[in-house]
Amino acid sequence: MTKYREIHAPLRTIMTPGPVEADPRVLRAMATPILGQFDPEFTRMMNETMDMLRQTFQTTNQWAFPVDGTSRSGIEAVLCSLIEPGDKVLIPIFGRFGHLLTEIAERNGAEVHLMECKWGEVFDQQAVIDEVERVQPKILAVVHGETSTGCMQPLDKIGPACRELGVLTVVDAVASIGGTPVKVDEWQLDAVIGGTQKCISVPSGMAPVTYNERVERILESRKKVERGVAQESDLHYVAHPIRSNYFDLSQLQDYWGPRRLNHHTEATSMLYALREGLRILLEEGLEERFERHKLHEKALMAGIRGMGLELFNDVAWKLPVVTCVKIPAGVDGESVRSMLLNQFGIEIASSFGPLHGQIWRIGTMGYSCRKENVLFVLAALEAVLIRHHAPITVGRGVQEALDVYERVEAGALAL
Repeated sequence: MTKYREIHAPLRTIMTPGPVEADPRVLRAMATPILGQFDPEFTRMMNETMDMLRQTFQTTNQWAFPVDGTSRSGIEAVLCSLIEPGDKVLIPIFGRFGHLLTEIAERNGAEVHLMECKWGEVFDQQAVIDEVERVQPKILAVVHGETSTGCMQPLDKIGPACRELGVLTVVDAVASIGGTPVKVDEWQLDAVIGGTQKCISVPSGMAPVTYNERVERILESRKKVERGVAQESDLHYVAHPIRSNYFDLSQLQDYWGPRRLNHHTEATSMLYALREGLRILLEEGLEERFERHKLHEKALMAGIRGMGLELFNDVAWKLPVVTCVKIPAGVDGESVRSMLLNQFGIEIASSFGPLHGQIWRIGTMGYSCRKENVLFVLAALEAVLIRHHAPITVGRGVQEALDVYERVEAGALAL
């Protein structure tokens, strides 16, 4: 019989666009003793988590709760709960995860209409609004922060326009929530999906979602309660029930709401983790947290430029928590990543599709977004690039980043 040793995961400095390092306080919370899912103390934690999610999403929506599963589970739950066969869905694609929205919409029988632009660009908001007016979809599904390109789609005009046109706006904010503003109510977004493993600094395994009354009305019209737990009043004909049982938001409402109707066994330790991650986030303060991410982004970008490297996403629509660096000509990008991991214990990411092998992606998210991490990754990247005979300016990367920190500390640099 094979004997397996106890887990001893190596310590890493994770500077990818997700997952990132979990806050140690979150890891401690995950070791809390298990409670039953209907224990009054546990349901109190559920209610507190909902309240903290509302604050994080900057919304007064009644419904704000996590779907148990990775970020993709939240996207799937929202889309499969809303889309009926033949519904028109418009998806602007500017990176990998627009294609994911397309895949999920197609599998749920939608008539999908696409807009596409070059990876590294985003859409002019009026162009999206014009296409919404032309297509007249039921849903506009769009990514807010696209980690594959390090770009962020503005939504402040799109949301109100869709509201006026009677179109539902569904937003993937997995990469942006907790690291840069996601103003659900102000931008008039109908359903927004977040993730835990990025700027909230909780292990992957939950997908916070929030949605408003416009979405809830559709859920109620498609609600079909599982027979094993249904009461007599729940049993009625539904023309187009939500196809998924697990990802049925209408049933999850009954689970997270006062009815506490049993749906699935809650991921207890993950809820502890999410509650603690949100508590830490709100204790820091949303605006303070956003400013912290901007500071370390600025220092990292200064260091990259100081080395003589070229930034891929040095644009007005840059996602503040992901910095993309062009791989120098003649340098094996995967060899650099491998050496960073094996010699320094640092992980950065490559990219997908047309950008595969063209850029590195460095995340400054949540707990990983710290001064010591930024300086460490710059120092290590310089050392590895020297070993790869890359044409860089030696000795300037860390110094440029330190200049940013010292100017901010002296009050001489506004973010």
